[in-house]
Amino acid sequence: MAGFVGRFEHSLDAKGRVILPAKFRPQFERGGYLSENREGCLALWTPGEFERQMRAMQERAAGGSRQDRNRARVWAASSSEVEIDRQGRMAIPAHLRAFALLETDVLVHGALDRVELWNPATWQERISPTESWFLDDEGE
Repeated sequence: MAGFVGRFEHSLDAKGRVILPAKFRPQFERGGYLSENREGCLALWTPGEFERQMRAMQERAAGGSRQDRNRARVWAASSSEVEIDRQGRMAIPAHLRAFALLETDVLVHGALDRVELWNPATWQERISPTESWFLDDEGE
């Protein structure tokens, strides 16, 4: 697999579902896992990548600090198994919608090893400064 790439704009329906872009769906035929992710977005993991992330989290927690253990607890408690229906829709649990401030519009984009779901305003606030790097002649 080459990884997840691309950017798509979608909206939540009345039941809190969002359409997963067609190009991402084959990787989620067996479902996936949604979790809180850094910087206020949600991460959608394939089952295999979620397992890998979970093992890494367990290793850090087992040999780490109280903060490492608490991060693992919060990550596990906030994660949710999801299914993609025949129309390509995925229900986002209310607690995850609240965390990511998803109310109507949802920016769905590939982030290499996962798919991320963002409130478009939060994306703009967090990512816009970095996007200017691509316009810089120096490329630093």
